Amino acid sequence: MAAVALVLLAADFVTKQIALTHFSGSDPTEALGGLLKFTLVFNSGGAFSIGEGEAWFFTTVKIVVVVAMLVVSPRIRTPVWAVSFGLVIAGAAGNLVDRLFRAPSPWQGRVVDWIQLPHWPVFNLADCGVVCGSALVMWASTRGIRLNGTLASDAPAEAGASERTAERRGQ
Repeated sequence: MAAVALVLLAADFVTKQIALTHFSGSDPTEALGGLLKFTLVFNSGGAFSIGEGEAWFFTTVKIVVVVAMLVVSPRIRTPVWAVSFGLVIAGAAGNLVDRLFRAPSPWQGRVVDWIQLPHWPVFNLADCGVVCGSALVMWASTRGIRLNGTLASDAPAEAGASERTAERRGQ
């Protein structure tokens, strides 16, 4: 988990610095025949720029998410949960650093976004981490994979079946 988080956090930081140095919001750099554009945007809101001007709220939420996930993370015993937590923690932390240390002020900072696809808001690698990590969480949850690697259907179902069988036998 830590390795995934550190790699994504470092990549997010480095690519944001590159974006700040080489890209602009008024003159996007095109790649892949225009399918991909690099456009520098400073986002004071959340995903899709929802809640613009409420950076303090998103800063607080990110802190809560990161702390909660770090508290739960020692229970992780399976790679899918380790990777998903690493991605979400790094994504939240990457944008949290912007919120805390970028203009206009601490807790009010704007997130550096720079990747643009057609018909999609501009985003960054931290956003990708949150989305991909959340998708892995949903996948693992729907498969019944617990943090410790056991399947939700294994122990409880067997225990419940044993208890019901014992009850039927009058034991």
